Amino acid sequence: MAHIDFPAEIADLRHTYESIAAVSDVEQIRADIVELSKEASDPNLWDDPAIGQQVTSALSRKEHELERLTSLHARIDDLEVMAELAQEADDADLHAEAAQELQHISKALSQLETVTLLSGEYDEREAVVTIRAGAGGVDAADFTEMLMRMYLRWAEHNGYPTKVMDTSYAEEAGLKSATFEVNASYAFGTLSVEAGTHRLVRISPFDNQGRRHTSFAAVEVVPLIASDDSIEIPDADLKIDVFRSSGPGGQHVNTTDSAVRMTHLPTGIVVSMQNEKSQIQNRAAALRVLQSRLLLLRKEEEEAKKKELAGDVKASWGDQMRSYVLNPYQMVKDLRTNHEEGNPDKIFNGEINEFIDAGIRWRAATRHE
Repeated sequence: MAHIDFPAEIADLRHTYESIAAVSDVEQIRADIVELSKEASDPNLWDDPAIGQQVTSALSRKEHELERLTSLHARIDDLEVMAELAQEADDADLHAEAAQELQHISKALSQLETVTLLSGEYDEREAVVTIRAGAGGVDAADFTEMLMRMYLRWAEHNGYPTKVMDTSYAEEAGLKSATFEVNASYAFGTLSVEAGTHRLVRISPFDNQGRRHTSFAAVEVVPLIASDDSIEIPDADLKIDVFRSSGPGGQHVNTTDSAVRMTHLPTGIVVSMQNEKSQIQNRAAALRVLQSRLLLLRKEEEEAKKKELAGDVKASWGDQMRSYVLNPYQMVKDLRTNHEEGNPDKIFNGEINEFIDAGIRWRAATRHE
């Protein structure tokens, strides 16, 4: 068994943790929790359900953030005790267990450290993710559903609440498109590196001749609109259509015109919502997503103007960004960072933190070039 200098390794872990804790401002998080807890205990809080939801969600996020930080601190303390016991008892099994825990803590700290690189204007926001099938027919629709499951599983692994807002089913299999929220702090900053074109290569399960097909899906990530954002949309700029919500195979989910399709006429942006119970709820959800997209569009236009003035002609990094190859070999590779994984099943099961971390670090490095 390779020798590990535990005192030196643990000292490095503590140094990294202290840097992260300083940037994260643990004391401010504790103060925020105290203040939010007072607001949450107000008996009149739920007089306005929107405010009640906003306060309780913010409290839950802060508590999760604090727990993540404090649990890592405790794990480092426990690792130090474990390593000392292994050394004193000359216990090979305990030494191996300590070595494994050292690796796990290092990985967790690396992921947490990545969050400190999220300093964009909207990075702290929750996220709205939309996935759309591209070229590739039924395989693209199936791929879209695979990606949706991947992101929902990723959120589940990380303890992030999600809410599916809209699912448009394809006729044969899969999804034409899907929209969902990820309700966690820094969800936008984290997931924004996933935006772009994703490519799947495999033997198509829908081809009776067993041929290899290539299909594409586009992932869009926008920051969730906040109550203090000034995105006013004149009624004259909106075209609103209502229709019946439907499920797989064209079966109607209900018999009323509750689904809403909202078109922003000046930009051509279209948002559909059908997963809420009433037309009013779907209309409110569609408007919020439309406002979120317009907010990001405004930001992108500002950035494009700055780049034009600065003479920056670099292509956008978010176009074709990842390939998922299932045949003739198995490999998932990010085309920007060159990070790769030889087990696609693991990735499609939502274990994509390493790809996201590599993307965030890559983006931070390119911003400083």
